[in-house]
Amino acid sequence: MSRDLVVALSGGIGGAKLALGLSRIVEPDNLLVVANVGDDFEHLGLHISPDTDTLMYTLAGLDNAKLGWGRRDETWSFMETLAALGGEDWFRLGDRDLAVHIERTRRLRQGESLSGITADFCRRLGVGPRVLPATDDRLRTRLRTDEGWLDFQDYFVRLQCHPVVRELAFEGADNARPHPGLLAALRDERLRTIIICPSNPFISVEPILAVAGMRQALAASAAPIVAVSPIISGRAIKGPTAKMMGELGMTPSAAAVAERYGDLLDGYVMDVEDAEEAAQVAPKTTLAPTLMTNLAQRENLARVVLEAADALASSKRGRDLVA
Repeated sequence: MSRDLVVALSGGIGGAKLALGLSRIVEPDNLLVVANVGDDFEHLGLHISPDTDTLMYTLAGLDNAKLGWGRRDETWSFMETLAALGGEDWFRLGDRDLAVHIERTRRLRQGESLSGITADFCRRLGVGPRVLPATDDRLRTRLRTDEGWLDFQDYFVRLQCHPVVRELAFEGADNARPHPGLLAALRDERLRTIIICPSNPFISVEPILAVAGMRQALAASAAPIVAVSPIISGRAIKGPTAKMMGELGMTPSAAAVAERYGDLLDGYVMDVEDAEEAAQVAPKTTLAPTLMTNLAQRENLARVVLEAADALASSKRGRDLVA
């Protein structure tokens, strides 16, 4: 039996880059990308799903590479008019992007699930791999900062990540359930690997892991779990990962991210610039260029991760046969 199913856990921009690389070398039917929904929020009466939409646009070839978020060829008439009327314009919604939020909200109010709507949008936009919200239940990331408790988008967008982070909480996680489609994939005998994309471990990956029963379901899978470091030489390529690590009492490093994930990992891919840290990492490490500024680099990193996972799986099967 061939093991060809790949599950990738992803946040927004960094995770979407690797997801795109994976989509170029894994058959669409064999790639399941699990999206963080802790960033979701209600704004202007609309349900916004930033990480899910970033994945959807990236895999559809519709992403705005210049901004790093939203859709390409965007126009901004709605935001300009909203600002002129004195409305809340701190979270920018392009005209094309706005249509997605309006239609999603309408269908949610009619009783459709977030995952069902996402699947339909992906089909209509030509996305091959399956993009699946980690849960259809309500889950919201909140941060305790030096300015008090903040909703994620207030911290991330409105305040531009300036407040000092003291603690994170995932509201609704205890009552949320992993999506049944994800649980089925984790039990599938064809599962080749579970990849944790190079997304912010605190605000992109941990909301997924916080869903009740999620860590246990991942750990119970027979497939190797491989994470890719979002840190290179103590710096995050994009976003507040390194800043948050320092504020939470951690040294901003690839090794510290691996330690944060703990015994969940079987393997870890670090940038070649962090070779000296490899000895500090418990899971088996693989060194590779992890900066993804073009499509070729995304594909190359995807191949490295899959090869690392295959080596881990082969080793594990060998140990099982000996036992």
